[in-house]
Amino acid sequence: MPIRVVLNVPAQARLIVAAVALSTLATACRQPEAAPAASTSAPAPSASAPAAPGGSPAVPGAAVAAGQVPAPIAAILDQIKKGDTAQLAISPEDGQFLRMLVASTGRKRALEIGAAQGYSAIWIGMAMRDTGGRLTTIEYDPVRAKEAAANVKRAGLDDIVTVIGGDAFVEIPKLSGTFDCVFVDAWKRDYIKFFDLTYPRLDDGGLFLGHNVINKKSEMSDFLDRIATHPDLFTSIVAPGGEGVSISYKRRTRS
Repeated sequence: MPIRVVLNVPAQARLIVAAVALSTLATACRQPEAAPAASTSAPAPSASAPAAPGGSPAVPGAAVAAGQVPAPIAAILDQIKKGDTAQLAISPEDGQFLRMLVASTGRKRALEIGAAQGYSAIWIGMAMRDTGGRLTTIEYDPVRAKEAAANVKRAGLDDIVTVIGGDAFVEIPKLSGTFDCVFVDAWKRDYIKFFDLTYPRLDDGGLFLGHNVINKKSEMSDFLDRIATHPDLFTSIVAPGGEGVSISYKRRTRS
């Protein structure tokens, strides 16, 4: 006889679990692809340190989900991805997952560390259009910061997404208020520092998301250990596009 287990879990946490489950199912159902050529790229650049070549593996031919994104924005995303010779942008699958996660859990005050050319900011910005929220994204490299701002504007999201050029360790303390979502896709060895900097300002019920936690896990072992053992976090790792996204939910204060 089947046994049903009912957990007393907050509504937002249930939504997160559902999003993770959908991502896991989608990953499991993807048809196998030809193995990509081995990469010799260096770690991805950061919002806090000078650029270095390398980053997320390119996903050639991976299309934005038809019908889910307005055609003009889909064209911009495709253009960014095709021009991403340094492989800095997240995969389209990760972008779609972030959009679903942010929208379905009603995030309103998001921070992104490591904008690159604005690819992920556009995905998150589309989610914020649905929730009525706002995203602040920070990019260290001044050229990429200008490109990100231009791409966000072309996508019609500049009323929702604010692009800041500069060192995230300098710029984040200047920001006011708290965050209910933090997404980090910067220099991998700085993840633990970004976590320590932003966690005190992460709302109860907030999400801390890290990118490349599978394909670059050796470069962030201290961060991965922290989010796996922190007493006030529930953490899961999914791989919509293969690179890995960590999702850490900050438990609400218990009386």
